[in-house]
Amino acid sequence: MGELKTICIYMKRLILILFFSITLCLPASASGNIDLLPEQQTPIIDLAKSLSENQRDDLEVSLNNYENETGWKIKVLTQFEQTPGLAIREFWNIDETTLILIADPRGGNLLNFNVGEAYFALLPRIFWVELQNRYGNQFYVKEHGEDGSIIDSINTVKLCLSKGGCNVVPGLPKEQWIWTFATSLLGGLIAGAAAVPKNSNEFIAWKWLLLMSPLWIMLFGVFGIAPIITRTNEILPVSRNIVSFITCSIIAYILTRNATQKKLQE
Repeated sequence: MGELKTICIYMKRLILILFFSITLCLPASASGNIDLLPEQQTPIIDLAKSLSENQRDDLEVSLNNYENETGWKIKVLTQFEQTPGLAIREFWNIDETTLILIADPRGGNLLNFNVGEAYFALLPRIFWVELQNRYGNQFYVKEHGEDGSIIDSINTVKLCLSKGGCNVVPGLPKEQWIWTFATSLLGGLIAGAAAVPKNSNEFIAWKWLLLMSPLWIMLFGVFGIAPIITRTNEILPVSRNIVSFITCSIIAYILTRNATQKKLQE
């Protein structure tokens, strides 16, 4: 009985500790903090001071004019230790045409987007994921600053809305082109090795080339070319990937064929 009583006491203490821990860890946004809202109506609440005063003034004028001209409401909330939480709903009169960019440097990614339903007709969900990863990642923020990340992402949204929608984020960053270049190289190596004939009567092993086509076409076409032509009209990155694919195909073909012939001679 003594042991059972001791266990019950420890269980009660554990429950109390868990209760208070959960209570303390609840996010501040669970309830609205009206005191953090500006006295005057503004599309920007810069609690984290991510923008300079001039940037904040220019962006405020730009967003107000954009809303008056197009009907799309773009709001910016930067936060660090405090947040107005649900109080922004009434303050900004949030509806399906409202986009809220939330910048919080405490996370791994600076940016988060609260997207109104009307936006998804022009900008699908994958667009917002790519937008967040491109402009909110730590490398981009380190190079361009929090202000650059916020302003660049807003300009991209405006650009896509003016074009009638985007399926992907326009522009081809260097990191993404390097990835497409690498997949083009790998696709060329696989295609060249697959094309090596297995006997002396053939010059190209078409059957093996076609058999391996799902792999090298995916690497070259889907990952090497498609991300470029859907994001930019520039010819140079496409040309580089095509040349790299052909060059690697020839090199892989020659090396593999020489190795095969040497084995046969032995």
